[in-house]
Amino acid sequence: MFVMPRNASPARSRKRLLPALALLSVAAVALVGCAPAVGAAPAAPEPTTPAAGISVVDQRGETIELPGTVERVAFTVMPAPSIFAAVDRSYDRIVGINESTLKANQGGMFATMFPASAESTTVAGADFVPNVETLVGLDPDVVIQWGDRGDDVIAPITAAGIPVVGLSYGTQEDLEAWLTLFAEIAGKPERGTALVEWQHERIEAVRAEVAAQDTPRPRAMMLSHAADSYSTTTGDGYDGFQFDLVGADLVSQDFVSDGGQVGPEQILEWNPEVIFLSAFDESTPEQILADPRLASVQAVQDGRVYKTPLGGYRWQVPGSESPLMWEWMFHLLYPKAGDSELRAQTVAAFDDLFAYPLSEDELDGVLRFADNAAGADYDQFRR
Repeated sequence: MFVMPRNASPARSRKRLLPALALLSVAAVALVGCAPAVGAAPAAPEPTTPAAGISVVDQRGETIELPGTVERVAFTVMPAPSIFAAVDRSYDRIVGINESTLKANQGGMFATMFPASAESTTVAGADFVPNVETLVGLDPDVVIQWGDRGDDVIAPITAAGIPVVGLSYGTQEDLEAWLTLFAEIAGKPERGTALVEWQHERIEAVRAEVAAQDTPRPRAMMLSHAADSYSTTTGDGYDGFQFDLVGADLVSQDFVSDGGQVGPEQILEWNPEVIFLSAFDESTPEQILADPRLASVQAVQDGRVYKTPLGGYRWQVPGSESPLMWEWMFHLLYPKAGDSELRAQTVAAFDDLFAYPLSEDELDGVLRFADNAAGADYDQFRR
């Protein structure tokens, strides 16, 4: 029995009906052509198994019922689409994304690997409020939305009859939950297991590398720059885990500020030895090095200011490429630790995650050599 999906457009419903009707016609012809001879025992009917749906439990603890094969997924959040694409090794099921995700897609390797991603329909902006009219027109099987930002961003979607999977954000455990959830949605649970295991393997490897160092932990920070203002991250977010993992003391660990805003005076007081620049803005090491207000900061004096890579997505936030970020950070924090295998690891990761053969020139772009080439110790990442 064919059941029309929620809010399915007539065209899409016809597409789903036609193959079913065609199969019925073929089956009818086959039955006539294969009628048993007179007196022969009637053949036992072939058993049929109806297509079963799937159930997933999201990070709200809600059980979400989905069709047996999920063909269309919309994301109001980021960096979820790049993680889903890594799980699926394809962009084929993604029909809608956040405006910020579109910008990242167009500015990095993602559009090269998946050209359709540069023209994706946007279904939400910076406030994550869904554009329900657009979503209904896209007719997704499921929408991926924040599950920890109140019902206002979820209720309009469910009211339109579209299933919603709610996510939480900010920890390594959340990232691993995403990998597992997306693999279940894609019908590839074993893929999620493999990707989580890779994350665990790299965590243990980086911890071992850090433990082997006999120098003090460097003071470091993540810095965003827009116009004349600066902002930073704290230990409450993902950087609390990430900086500790790679053996850095996060100077802004306990910083309290509205929106993370930080003045040059505070940066001078912290005096970080290494500064990583956010990939969410257009700042460059050259701009930071030229700011007279930061001239006496150790990282500036030593030329240890680096723009964070942009691969399938911005490496600084939890994502499928996070193990590459850890390797990149560790070798900039501890340049005497030995030869970096980052280039080989990145090529192998892009092949596994995105089914894409990354070229040497493309890898230089991911690692931001145009911005970082003059940075101290960045030669270790050269081809």
